Amino acid sequence: MKAVGARLPRYDGVGHATGRTVYVDDVRVNRMLHVKALRSPYHHAAIKRLDTSRAEQMPGVAAVVTHADVPLLVYGHLSALGIPADEPLLASEDVRYKGQPIAVVAAEDTDAAQAAVDAIDIEFEELPALFDMRKAFDDDAPQIHHWGPIYPHFEGEMNVRQIRKGNIDEAFEQADKIIQGVYRPAAIEQMPLETQVGLSVPEPDGRFTIYSCTQALYFSMGVVAAHLQQPLNKFKFVGGTVGGGFGGKVDTATETLCTLLAQKSGRPVKWRWTREEEFLCSSTRAPWHMEIIDAVSNDGWILGRKMLTLHDAGGYARFSPYGVTKHSFHHTGAYTIPNLHFDGYVVFTNRVPTSAMRGYGVTSVSFAVETHMSRIAEELGVDPFELRLKNANRIGDTSPNGITYTDPSTVDVLHALAGATDTELAAPYSDTTREMRHGEWLPEHLVGQLGDPEDH
Repeated sequence: MKAVGARLPRYDGVGHATGRTVYVDDVRVNRMLHVKALRSPYHHAAIKRLDTSRAEQMPGVAAVVTHADVPLLVYGHLSALGIPADEPLLASEDVRYKGQPIAVVAAEDTDAAQAAVDAIDIEFEELPALFDMRKAFDDDAPQIHHWGPIYPHFEGEMNVRQIRKGNIDEAFEQADKIIQGVYRPAAIEQMPLETQVGLSVPEPDGRFTIYSCTQALYFSMGVVAAHLQQPLNKFKFVGGTVGGGFGGKVDTATETLCTLLAQKSGRPVKWRWTREEEFLCSSTRAPWHMEIIDAVSNDGWILGRKMLTLHDAGGYARFSPYGVTKHSFHHTGAYTIPNLHFDGYVVFTNRVPTSAMRGYGVTSVSFAVETHMSRIAEELGVDPFELRLKNANRIGDTSPNGITYTDPSTVDVLHALAGATDTELAAPYSDTTREMRHGEWLPEHLVGQLGDPEDH
């Protein structure tokens, strides 16, 4: 307990400050090969012909890998949880985003690898592309994905993540005002200082030692093992310092292909993405389209919420179903709303596939909810702190998916914010606590949603 509240030096601070910290790209192995990738120049196209024979004969080239070399071409990070995968490790029949990898080359240096990539004979048939997720539902929208325009594998093979709570129709009938808004945070590149990089070393006993910058070591090990159809004990993952990830390095971007090339060449293989590749091809935080319609009373109670969310997954699902699920559980923010009607869709477009970034699925909806709360306060002419304190989660309140709160922090945080901004709260808001609702803090519309915190 001596560490609690104490100012302790970072265990890795000296190494970072003096440049002695070892990252994956600092690891050097004898006879190491370097990788370049043939990537799609189109946002959406069919692959009509692929011939790597000339590239394989180029000087300095040790191995070329295409989809035909992958034992299990389609596998995802969530496959082990029973969630269907849709993205091939290397494109085979079509490409669905600009920069999608089609083939990789391992050569003595990056110049030789790039020359071999340029020598690959490939023919495309460019197809119409879609970039606006709102148009994916139109009858004339380009067909992007073999599953259709939206992800269809939520529980019960539904194409929508739903939350239903209370009686939404009754809430809107009782409302004094209906306040709505549309919120559309854009894609964000995580921008790690260290780009995606991996090194796979074949060992004499047939195993592979893989140096990885992944944020999810065992996820990545499972992905590599599945694609290569090998047991986990064939791989030793060496993690350690991640030069910035923020969610983007949950993806297994380099390790599997480096290992396939190492297996084929019998030599160590390193692949370091350029900054251009990081911006062009790495996953981003997803763009979201969120429509919120709230039923509110003149005295500041939120009686019900209808919400529609579109999540732009890009060309493939990756972690998007998980992100929308987290999003759905948090779509009321830090506030208790007893009547809910939420529909969330994972939509396919020809953007680069999206993935995690800093509170995946929650940060974007928090932005929307807090902006909407300020809009409600303005529409009603009430103090924004008082509106938030009135509707704040308390012990015994229940979440959108029916979980009883036992230790909510909303009231305490709002009091701290008020103090930090020199905002003087009037009674009774200055005296509110997070304890179970009673008296004026338990209006009739909130009684039915209460749970028993002792049961959790």
